[in-house]
Amino acid sequence: MFFQLSHHLIFPDPALAEEDGLLAFGGDLTEQRLLLAYRQGIFPWYAEGEPVLWYSPHQRFVLEPGQIRISHSMRQLINSGKYEVRWNTAFEEVIYNCSKIKRKGQGGTWIHRDMINAYIHLHQKNVAQSVEVWEGEKLEGGLYGVVVGKVFCGESMFSLAPNTSKLALIALSSPGKFDLIDCQVHTMHLESMGARFMTREEFMKILQK
Repeated sequence: MFFQLSHHLIFPDPALAEEDGLLAFGGDLTEQRLLLAYRQGIFPWYAEGEPVLWYSPHQRFVLEPGQIRISHSMRQLINSGKYEVRWNTAFEEVIYNCSKIKRKGQGGTWIHRDMINAYIHLHQKNVAQSVEVWEGEKLEGGLYGVVVGKVFCGESMFSLAPNTSKLALIALSSPGKFDLIDCQVHTMHLESMGARFMTREEFMKILQK
């Protein structure tokens, strides 16, 4: 079952989410509500013009930094020095580029104006962060997400040149930065790099450390 949120800053137990992970609708994208959501393993995902939809999948798709698979060709690209990885120098550019990417099976984007404004605000509080891949002064790829302790909750990534989003993900997986990268939902691209499903219980133990 799923629930309608009121103005009160409270979420139902994520274990009560529907099979597809839908937990609740309504509420808003204020800093306080978003922080509360992410700390409970909940994230917003909805189309412009709809009520805010809140999800908490029963099986979380995650990447453990020590388990990331880096192909020989990617190692060659890293060692070539063609690209430079930077952190948090162009968050707004990253989220705008992510919002423009056309994805198979999707008619639009969930990264609309309200979402963009909300995450830019979180970035100003150093809660939302970006990883960027540059060729000189040209942004060629990157990703952004929300930091909860030692967990990076990935939101979206983009590439304007081949493999640049992979470079950003590899940089994010550098030893010592995060214990876990939450990919939220399954993609073959992430599975090929070592991401796997994790139970909600296992995920929450790591999230709440």
